[in-house]
Amino acid sequence: MGIISIENTDKLFWLGRYTERVYSTIKIFENRFDSIIDMDEYEYSEFCKRQDIPNIYSSREDFSQKYCFSLDDENSIFSNLMRAYDNAIVLREEIGSDTLSYIQLAVYAMKKATISKAPLIGLQKVTDNIAAFWGLADDAIDESQIRNIIKVGKIVERIDLYARMKEEPEKLRREAKRLLNRIDKSGMRYNHKMLAHVNYLVQLDELPYGSLIESIENLVGDE
Repeated sequence: MGIISIENTDKLFWLGRYTERVYSTIKIFENRFDSIIDMDEYEYSEFCKRQDIPNIYSSREDFSQKYCFSLDDENSIFSNLMRAYDNAIVLREEIGSDTLSYIQLAVYAMKKATISKAPLIGLQKVTDNIAAFWGLADDAIDESQIRNIIKVGKIVERIDLYARMKEEPEKLRREAKRLLNRIDKSGMRYNHKMLAHVNYLVQLDELPYGSLIESIENLVGDE
């Protein structure tokens, strides 16, 4: 097994996080805002608060456009997709050109969605390509450590998002169990006490979502 540098380990971890962030936030957006014209004027304000992002949007229509498609908004779905792309480009040798191509296709689909009259259909194509990226990564990347680092990033991001959206406790328990089974296989350095704390928190009858977010964010570190 080859030695993966600390820098590439970090990039693989964040590749997992960013692809999951794009995939899940598109799903959240579709589920919550597919009837955006009819939703409460200030529902997006609550969404921004939960995601811990600044509410720079002047209206629900402005939110739906900028949050999805603006590269000037560093918290937008498109900006996070480009961060995934930037990491994937650097990791071409680790993940393979065919695997990388699905991230490139996701970027292409996002660019088309920005000018489409049916943007939700375009966003669906973005998630389809990310799912294809994950599938090919599982099949085509021979080095199991690389696959596991990406998956740890995915799970960490999912726990973070689920906690921010205050999802049902069972969903968080499932992801915490998957993280516990995966993280040692990745060979990553992480805070063992923080992992134990995450697993303790998700078992509580009433989940302390804020504490869980803080703990999962401090498990491996920030980019």
